Amino acid sequence: MPIKFLLSGFYFFYFAIIGIYVIFMPKVLQGLGFSGVDIGVVFATAPLVRFATPFAFIKGLKLTPKIFNFSLLLLVLSSALFFVAVRNLYALIFVNILLGMGLSLALPFVEVIALEIITKEHYGKVRLYGSIGFIIVALLLVRFLKGADIAISFLVVVCVLTAVFGYFIALGHTTGSTQNNQIQKSGFDIKKHRNLWIGLVLMQISFGPFYNFFTIYETAHKISLHMSVYLWSFGVIAEIVMLMFQGRLLRHNLLFIIKITVLSAVVRWLLLFLYPYSLAVSFFTQSLHALSFALFHTAVISYLFVLYKNKHLAQQFYLGMTYGLGGFIGALYSGYMYEYFSKYLFLSASVIAFAAFVFLSYHEKLSCHEKQGKLEA
Repeated sequence: MPIKFLLSGFYFFYFAIIGIYVIFMPKVLQGLGFSGVDIGVVFATAPLVRFATPFAFIKGLKLTPKIFNFSLLLLVLSSALFFVAVRNLYALIFVNILLGMGLSLALPFVEVIALEIITKEHYGKVRLYGSIGFIIVALLLVRFLKGADIAISFLVVVCVLTAVFGYFIALGHTTGSTQNNQIQKSGFDIKKHRNLWIGLVLMQISFGPFYNFFTIYETAHKISLHMSVYLWSFGVIAEIVMLMFQGRLLRHNLLFIIKITVLSAVVRWLLLFLYPYSLAVSFFTQSLHALSFALFHTAVISYLFVLYKNKHLAQQFYLGMTYGLGGFIGALYSGYMYEYFSKYLFLSASVIAFAAFVFLSYHEKLSCHEKQGKLEA
């Protein structure tokens, strides 16, 4: 099968998993009687695993097709275990750890293949199928969601289909193991660009309230669950449009683009705080998903692809540090904020996103000085 078809299928079902996970699972857990703190703790476990995973690769673990297939098996197994774990906090934490391992190992393997084969200019046109998968599962599940078992059934199905497409990608990509063995021998210095990494982590922390409490926040402000799903879907439509047409933008200064997308997040979260009951404002903030998520993600992975020779590990650390450490802190802090200071949930997110912009600006300044020094030398 053509590699673009396999990549498109993998992205479609992988991000359908994310759609079920972030849109419906928090609401499902709330309906089962879990508190805001409980939900924050549960959704912090998978990102924590994502954060820990890259360090195993520094110690010698290699992202081979065999490890990739193992991650696909974990996705299927962990999704099925939700049936028996969904009503127990500690069982949920354990299952989320397994799911986090599967998610953290699977995506970097595919991302590097995509950037190698289709390049950053055309990456968005394949990656947009992930956004389509996200929106379709949202629109379908909201019609059938009657309880936890329905949501978990959807989760199992999309995990199985993700595994099928992933298996055929690994089957047809035999160079990954050799390349990975070569790049493991090269160093990976995260401290050299510490301001960049701090900025990326802070950006993801600012998404904590959105990923874990957006549905709950909107329904608490008299916006229905169905309309909340339409808001999610509208954001993904904006994301799809960006992914289709972002190629030309990515030929320009990637750091500048990253900073603009971070500023869009500052505005996005601030507006949600200022106008919590306004449906029109909520739709506008969702349109900013095109910048604060779609363009941000592609610009960052493209920038890291150029910045580091060790490309597999760079993608591992991006997912580990942002969606891992950033997601972990974001889930925990947003859980406590919603429980005790719910009014200021998105104001805090806006402040954190602005801090990310400051660190990224400082990184850009240092990078310019470093380039200038090399030219003078």
